Amino acid sequence: MPAIGITGGISTGKTSFCECLHEILPAGKFFDADQVAHELVELEEVKQELLRAFGPGIFSIDGRLNRDALRAIVFQDAAKKSALEQILHPRIRRQWSAEAATHRHSPDFFFADIPLLYETGGETLCDRVVVVACSPSIQLARLLLRKGITRDAAEEVIKSQMPLEEKITRANHVVWNNGERSVLAEQARSLVDLWRTR
Repeated sequence: MPAIGITGGISTGKTSFCECLHEILPAGKFFDADQVAHELVELEEVKQELLRAFGPGIFSIDGRLNRDALRAIVFQDAAKKSALEQILHPRIRRQWSAEAATHRHSPDFFFADIPLLYETGGETLCDRVVVVACSPSIQLARLLLRKGITRDAAEEVIKSQMPLEEKITRANHVVWNNGERSVLAEQARSLVDLWRTR
């Protein structure tokens, strides 16, 4: 079965789309880059690299990573954002490419939910790429609701990513997520039917 990359912008609905796919394909294998990144920052070697790159200010007294402090730094400083990506992305890529290779000859679908798929060149490891998109006003409203941040900060986060229009032009498939979850689920079903015949 093919390895299918799923990407999009922040708050466009990648997670919801993956949930729809999982309901249709319970045996499908899913790789979640955000979840893996969450796990990686708990590894001692990664903590040491973060300490060297960002200093002790991103850790609490008991040695726990303060994710909010780290997020605030990387969204305000492109060089720091790049430093974080250099620490995490090669590890994430190694892990998901190994999982994709393992499932290459499996009868089950393999999906990789990777927000920065194009930015990291990860599309070369996919047979097909789905971009989950929505209109800018809906993306902003969802981000404000989800993160509880200011409008200016939300706009900066969106602006710091590759433009959604560019991702759309590079995708094999585009899923539009402006409305109800049932509409998203219907698009997921159509794509699964398509992939099964090719």
